[in-house]
Amino acid sequence: MSVLVVGAGASGLHAVQTLLERGAQVTLVDAGGLHGGYPLRDTPFSELPEALDDPAAFFLGTDFQAVHLPDPGGAREYYGLPPSKDFVFQPAPQPRVLTGDGFAPLRSFTTGGLAEAWTAGAYPFDAADLDGWPITARDLAPYYDLVAQRIGIGGAPDDLSPHLPLHAHLHDPVTLDRASATLLDSYTTRRTALQKALPGFRLGRSRQATLAEDREGRCGCTLCGRCLWGCPTGALYTPGQTLVALLDHPGLTYLPHLAAEALEGDGTGRIATLRVRRRDGATLHLKADRFLLSCGTLETGRLVLQTLAERNDAAPRLTGLMDNRQVLAPFLNLAMLGRGAPVDAYQYHQLAMGLAATPDRPYVHGQITTFTAGDLHPVLQQLPLPLPAASAVLARLRSGLGVVNLNFHDTRRDGNWLTLEPGTDGPVLSARYRPPAGERPRIRAALRDLGRAFRMMRAPLAPGMTHIRPMGASVHYTGTLPMAQAETPLTTSPDGALRGFTNVHVADGSVFPALPAKNLTFTLMANAARVADALPLAQRT
Repeated sequence: MSVLVVGAGASGLHAVQTLLERGAQVTLVDAGGLHGGYPLRDTPFSELPEALDDPAAFFLGTDFQAVHLPDPGGAREYYGLPPSKDFVFQPAPQPRVLTGDGFAPLRSFTTGGLAEAWTAGAYPFDAADLDGWPITARDLAPYYDLVAQRIGIGGAPDDLSPHLPLHAHLHDPVTLDRASATLLDSYTTRRTALQKALPGFRLGRSRQATLAEDREGRCGCTLCGRCLWGCPTGALYTPGQTLVALLDHPGLTYLPHLAAEALEGDGTGRIATLRVRRRDGATLHLKADRFLLSCGTLETGRLVLQTLAERNDAAPRLTGLMDNRQVLAPFLNLAMLGRGAPVDAYQYHQLAMGLAATPDRPYVHGQITTFTAGDLHPVLQQLPLPLPAASAVLARLRSGLGVVNLNFHDTRRDGNWLTLEPGTDGPVLSARYRPPAGERPRIRAALRDLGRAFRMMRAPLAPGMTHIRPMGASVHYTGTLPMAQAETPLTTSPDGALRGFTNVHVADGSVFPALPAKNLTFTLMANAARVADALPLAQRT
């Protein structure tokens, strides 16, 4: 049985691995290609400027694209990708025009997709998160275990465990940085008072897809301080690592640098080929018995829409587009003032927090990051001081600065959709998004609870510096081909079979019928492995 998998992101690669383990012959179509890695593997961040041949290009970019000038009217973004990760947003093999209305998405056409630049947050969905889905936490549990065994996830039982179900193969997390340790100590010391004042607030260790110790050919985290610029040792998992491990498998045919255009039928109701375009403009038709789409919600949507447009002379709307609203809330950890913050430390979130659901608000999830990896210029330009004085003040405050990244639940709504529209150079993918009713009051209520909790922990939120990120900034796009029990057009079965097609399955965020507040990459990988495990591999008769 041959299976053609379209897309080499986090979902696609774990589907491929599962299919190969089942004995399938797999062809993997990838719009991108493997990244070459990061320089000076054993050099910590503190020594990197001296060791690099061209540190200016590495840190600022060959045309200084990483330099952000003060912009009083600009957004207060505290995160950004450095030039060393520009490859994540390399252009598609062919022009792939996308327009957004109320939605400013990010797309990646590199091998591994956007997860090549993720912060390794690996949070399982619980029963409440999956309420209303046609699958249960029990259905996903063995695949969380499987993916955790493959990629390595650090974490520990703590106050967040009721929201983050424990799974197998959970290893010790990376050593806490000093600022995170003081905040966790403050929470632990004040736990009784916090839980009395705010019964729904919980804080604990983040779940990180980062190895603390050497494991199966991968190095453990060396605390080199280079997470943001790209983990040079491979301790922080990225999907490209999975592809590298699978390239020598005899059942895999890997085809990079191909843009998927449409699925083509054989006249019997089955899909016979995938039409792709090479970078030189040549068109190819790839055959398979079954097709598994895992391009990410936007590009899977484009592929399905183009297929339907060619079949029916018009593209429908794929409704229900979802994304997590994110709110960035900087804080000042008073216990860290004057203590210094080493740069050679793990840079991403080491703590996480949750606000339990209330009658008016679903569960809110947050990741807590010290400013080792943060972009400080938005803080600097907002200080009401001349630049030299502001710089001096910021240098003293830096060790205590951190940011909470709050994620909010989303639901499918017919007014949010993907469709194809005519363009001068071919079809244009159009995305429309409108926030849910009552969003602002829910955000204010969550920030009020967060602010009270952090004041009690002696880490008050920085006044006037909270930033509500635009829709699309989280890159948690889902919902346009939702899994459902009912035989409804433009949905998938619980096992990922795309209705209206007899041999097409979907294994990415398109199939989520709702979007919990938690970061979704771990669930994308687990669900893709589940769909691949259920894919019928019997030969066609």
